[in-house]
Amino acid sequence: MAEEKSRKRLGRGLAALIGDLDQPVPTRSPKAQSETGRGERLVPIEQIRANPNNPRRHFIEAELQDLSASIREHGVVQPILVRPVGEENSAGIKYEIVAGERRWRAAQKISMHEMPVIIRDMADKQALEIAIIENVQRSDLNAVEEALGYQQLIDEYEYTQNELAKAISKSRSHVANTLRLLKLPQSVREMVSNGALSAGHARTLVTADNPEKLAKKIVSQGLSVRQAELIAQAGLETSSTSGRSAKSKGSTKSSDTKAVEQRLEEVLGLKIDLRHGDKASGELRIKYKTLEQLDEICRRLGASS
Repeated sequence: MAEEKSRKRLGRGLAALIGDLDQPVPTRSPKAQSETGRGERLVPIEQIRANPNNPRRHFIEAELQDLSASIREHGVVQPILVRPVGEENSAGIKYEIVAGERRWRAAQKISMHEMPVIIRDMADKQALEIAIIENVQRSDLNAVEEALGYQQLIDEYEYTQNELAKAISKSRSHVANTLRLLKLPQSVREMVSNGALSAGHARTLVTADNPEKLAKKIVSQGLSVRQAELIAQAGLETSSTSGRSAKSKGSTKSSDTKAVEQRLEEVLGLKIDLRHGDKASGELRIKYKTLEQLDEICRRLGASS
């Protein structure tokens, strides 16, 4: 019940969720921290650490420099959200960032000594949810980081794609298409992460026969998304003919079969395994991880009680 309530709150946005959390934790060292009068505290910056589970992995240096200049001129306009790390450790770290790591990094560049923070007690799951929501809502994540964040919620907390879509106020197809990027080779995913490839380009590569080769061609020739789509489709048409021939010899699935599987996965939000027989017959398998997902399948098929 508590987990269901937590998931429902996600769709309300970061500000509403933060407002539902516990009141600020009392400071452990009144001399080191002072009230700002707005429900936040000033904490020595060396007592704060980054969240190792932050879905955002890449920070653009030019943007950090711009933010540093703004902070030097106007200060940190919005406090960062942190949580206590438990007992004070040997390094003097007391708090872990939940939301606002970019501001923290930019403040360090101009040697700020204190950081305005809002302190909240929260578990790992809730901290991860807020970190993902904040970054997605502000479009701070690249497509691969976004996909990894979604996959982490699915793997660790058994979210379905439908639940994720509702939580982050995105369409289910957006969630499904974003997760498909994780099927790309690591080298291609790195091109997306460093900005060499856009998310649109990356989506065209998911069904390509040789995504790494096509990715390099896109970058070297500066191809548009539409041009990349045409090249990928041409490759699929060529491989589908040879795929049908290979299928009769018991080899891998044809590109046509894979395309149908992907369309079904986008509709259902679940893993699909489609196997054609020698003639027109075949077998369709829908894979689920939880009873909740099975109930959703039954509901869609009209078999729920």
